[in-house]
This record gives sequence, C-alpha cells and structure tokens, in this order.
Amino acid sequence: MKLNVSRETFEKLEHFASLFHKWSASINLVAPSTRDDLWRRHIVDSAQIFKIAPGPKHWIDLGSGGGFPGVVTAILLSERGEGWVDLVESNHKKASFLRLALSETGARGAVHTVRIEDAPIKIESADAISARALADLDRLFGYAEPWADRNPELVCVLHKGRDYQSEIEKARGRWGFDLVIHQSAVEADSVVLEIAHLRRTAQ
Repeated sequence: MKLNVSRETFEKLEHFASLFHKWSASINLVAPSTRDDLWRRHIVDSAQIFKIAPGPKHWIDLGSGGGFPGVVTAILLSERGEGWVDLVESNHKKASFLRLALSETGARGAVHTVRIEDAPIKIESADAISARALADLDRLFGYAEPWADRNPELVCVLHKGRDYQSEIEKARGRWGFDLVIHQSAVEADSVVLEIAHLRRTAQ
C-alpha cells in the first residue's frame, strides 16, 4: 500500500515516527519485535482505515497506545482541515506521548486520559470508532455500544489478525451488525473489519 499524501503530511508522519522512536526507548509503545518495521507495520497499516472510511469524520480511537491508528488518522485529517480524533488512553505516560505527537505535528485530535468505560461521559458522540490490538470483538462492541446507541450510523473500523473469524462468530451470539471484511494491504493474514448498525441482541 502506497501512502498517497502531500509532502507536508509525509513530513508530519516522519516527525511522528521520530518522536515515536525517542519515546519508545523508555516506554513500551508497541511490541518490541515490530519497532524496527515502524512504517509498514504501524504507520501504513494505520493509514488503511482512512481509505476504508474516508472523509472528515469525528473519530474515537480506543486504547490509542503508541498512536496507531489515532495519531496517523489525526495527521491525515489535518491535510483536509476537517474532522477530529478523540484518542482514549488511560496510561498517563502514553497519553503524554500522544499529546506531544498531536501538538508537534499539528494533527487534528485530543487525548483523554480515562478508562474506555468512562469515555462516553467525556465524549458525547462520534461518527466512527477505531481500535487496533486492543480486545476481541465482543468486548470492543461493548465499549462501542454507548456511542452506537446515540448514533445508529456509527461505523467501527477494527484491525484484526488471523483469528478474526472465530471472534466474529462469538460476537454474533450477542450482537447484530453489518460487516465488510477488507483484506489488509500490509499483512497477508490480517484484515480490517468495517462494522455498521451495531446493536445488542442478547445479554
């Protein structure tokens, strides 16, 4: 997958990558085994969601961690001058990194240092939710439910690995949803799930 962005946006992504490498020397932002492949495994991988759900949107990024995909999305939105990302990260050190990354790249986002379960109190509504390497689908849907109840047109765009089919089957026991499966442009055994019209069908 090629990043089709302006030179200015590419420079912002490069600056984010530089900040990431500095901070990851002292705090664990991603799995150490993937750190050396930052651009492909994390930045380009994160940028996929922007192709799947394009246009200016109000995003909520759950468990933002090292900024994937939340900071990348916020940088890509800055190129358009519209849209916003609310990044939810309860770890204070990671949240400090995220705030610095947003500030120094001029990205369109803000960081909320709260537990995901408490985030719906702070963030009233959204058009889309992203999450990467956070939890299984059943739990993610539980996190997303308050915003889905407020906005029936909410879209969830979720990165998943090779076990995604079993997660889908488990989630269908308690949730109704429309699903589009996008093959990852980065990892052969990974997908990006596009979820719409999420609703609870059983406790």
